[in-house]
Amino acid sequence: MNERSTESILNLLAKDNIYYRGARTEMMDFIPKNAKTAVDIGCAEGCFGASLKALGMEVWGVEMNPDAAAIAKEKLDKILIGDVFNLINDLPAGYFDCIICNDVLEHLVDPYTLLLNLKSRLSRNGVVVCSIPNVRYYRNLQKLLIEKQWKYEDMGILDKTHLRFFTEKSIRDTFDALDYDIVKLSGINAETFTWQLKILNFLLRDQLSDTKYIHFACVAKPRNR
Repeated sequence: MNERSTESILNLLAKDNIYYRGARTEMMDFIPKNAKTAVDIGCAEGCFGASLKALGMEVWGVEMNPDAAAIAKEKLDKILIGDVFNLINDLPAGYFDCIICNDVLEHLVDPYTLLLNLKSRLSRNGVVVCSIPNVRYYRNLQKLLIEKQWKYEDMGILDKTHLRFFTEKSIRDTFDALDYDIVKLSGINAETFTWQLKILNFLLRDQLSDTKYIHFACVAKPRNR
């Protein structure tokens, strides 16, 4: 395991099995309709990838947890087990129409190098599809600003294995700095504002609209392709 691997990633191995069984159906709308090949980084037990295979796609997976990978192997076309940084060269160059990172980047010490390295694995019109937790989610802001609390938990925005934190703006800035063009960036997994927050958001001229989302879904492609 190289220096970019982290205790955060290793701690994922100890999480309850339910952590690895998420279908993430809300991310299906962000997969390009014409994609034929995909690799799911952090594929867990392969539930999301299985949904893509049902559409006729060839789906690979990369997974750190050997137990989860063993289950995913029964669902997907090919599984690579281990740290994605060590396995980049095992992913064929220019092959994937879609590279998926659902709730992965926030667990890495260096998600930026990963995003740079993934470019060479994309096909000519390939895209990276990511689900990224929103640290500006209003319940998280409430804990910080009102309760004066920043407490790490087993799951959620402040998952104890999260090493990086993102907002809608910082997602845009990150992909721009890495020479990606964002094709689509949308808030997902929204919660309805209380009437008090609706009034506050109105008074602030909609400056809190992004805080209703637990995640953002991002589709990005390398610039100048």
